[in-house]
Amino acid sequence: MRVPVLTAAAVLAASSVALAASPAPAPKPPQRIDVTKVQPKELAPKKALHVEYIVEVNKLGQVARVRSVKPSHDIAFDTHTYGNALQAFIRLPDGKVILGTYRLTYDYDPKTLRVHRDVALVKQGGVDPNAKGAAAEMTEIAARNGKKAEAQAAKTAVTPAPNPAPSVNIKRMPDLPQVMKSPTPSH
Repeated sequence: MRVPVLTAAAVLAASSVALAASPAPAPKPPQRIDVTKVQPKELAPKKALHVEYIVEVNKLGQVARVRSVKPSHDIAFDTHTYGNALQAFIRLPDGKVILGTYRLTYDYDPKTLRVHRDVALVKQGGVDPNAKGAAAEMTEIAARNGKKAEAQAAKTAVTPAPNPAPSVNIKRMPDLPQVMKSPTPSH
């Protein structure tokens, strides 16, 4: 019994030395996803699309709210870009934030199937620096609604009726197979 344990210990020790001596694998460069393999080109919009959002940014650089929209009139594209705009952070390359109102534009190119987003400062200041980010606020609302739904489901949950006492004479309904085999009344 000791020989297999000693052999296993020797193998583990040798493999750990081999692993320690081998260099760590080099990180792979990020791969570009071919959009046409993820979504067939037939499903993509056939014309160029453009949508603009005017958004307010808080002191963290989070979009706090969308003030106005110039839609592209493609409901799916507008919905996706609206969700993206609500989750956006707008900061300078050094991480600093300029409080204010920004224009977020999304341009879709049907030839490349790519969307280009651009950000431009419209007006500095004039916003609530302590406003909650729109994405954080939506997360809180969803959590509250989820708890309300769970509480409502618990209230309306069907509880099985207690079995009647054996002394009570209740006529039991026939089983489904019995009903299916019985003749139907004629009119």
